Amino acid sequence: MSGCQQQKVEQKKELLIYCGITMIKPMTEIAGIIEQKYDCKVLITKGGSGNLLKSIKANKIGDLYLPGSGSYIQACLEQGLVTDTVHVGFNKAAMMVQKGNPKNIPANLDSMADKSYYVVIGNPESGSIGRETEKILTKKGIFAKVAGNVQMMTTDSKDLVRVLKDKEADLVINWYATSTWPENSDSLSVLPISDKYAGKKKLIIGLLRFSRYPEISKAFMEYASSAEGKAIFNKYGLYDVK
Repeated sequence: MSGCQQQKVEQKKELLIYCGITMIKPMTEIAGIIEQKYDCKVLITKGGSGNLLKSIKANKIGDLYLPGSGSYIQACLEQGLVTDTVHVGFNKAAMMVQKGNPKNIPANLDSMADKSYYVVIGNPESGSIGRETEKILTKKGIFAKVAGNVQMMTTDSKDLVRVLKDKEADLVINWYATSTWPENSDSLSVLPISDKYAGKKKLIIGLLRFSRYPEISKAFMEYASSAEGKAIFNKYGLYDVK
């Protein structure tokens, strides 16, 4: 191909989105809609919200960021990393056990500190569920006690699901939405946490200040926060949470 011909080949615009693992399903569905509508490519990097934020700070590339907790977006706003935001859904933490609760674990946060159970929690440094778990247990006044009882800390919500599915753990705290997905609902049961300790957390998409395609990024944000977009989030347990 000659140089002139190469210049005629237009590369599709590519959006880069940083997305917390629990929100990957609705974001992928919305990405498909945006790709069709704007003839672009949407790349989604998934991981623990804290780890994603570290990547954003280090690389200074990308268009949108959706962490599992609004506290990360607040930090981005304070540090000038995000210039615009929209609210798209809600998240809420819950205790989870193997399907049917075979060990009859009481639906009480104190169970997290019971040495009779193999307890796993998320790492507060790597993901939103770890940070939320620390807040919940600190509010209850038992974080240090639970930290001394846990067998391991995972990086994100996906691994918290895995340890229950593989019967490696008896009890975890994870985002409620993960329990509603068909691939998980037959493997785990939910023990709700009182609203006194675990409230609904807003899910907020932030527009990164170094976005190469802010117009398409804002179109993505507009759709995600519309009635249609919120219905997609709700389909995956991320809007009407209890």
